[in-house]
Amino acid sequence: MQQIQNEITKHINKLIHPLKSGDELKLALKAKLTKKEYKLLECWAYECDIDELKTKLNMDDNKYDDLSQKLIKKLNQEKIKQEICD
Repeated sequence: MQQIQNEITKHINKLIHPLKSGDELKLALKAKLTKKEYKLLECWAYECDIDELKTKLNMDDNKYDDLSQKLIKKLNQEKIKQEICD
């Protein structure tokens, strides 16, 4: 879970409070992100093969780029930050 926390921190512009830890963070993320967004975040965090993920999720490069931008934008929304922070 530390890898996911690190990955989130990389993509959030301004984080005032610390992120939740462990299962609490996972539950908050799963409640606020789509399944594809969560899988993408995990892939980034654990440095998975992006091409393999795109194949698994049936995405082309454009869909991957769109999903990536949407995920980063979502992580920077105040409502989401409130849910994933202590």
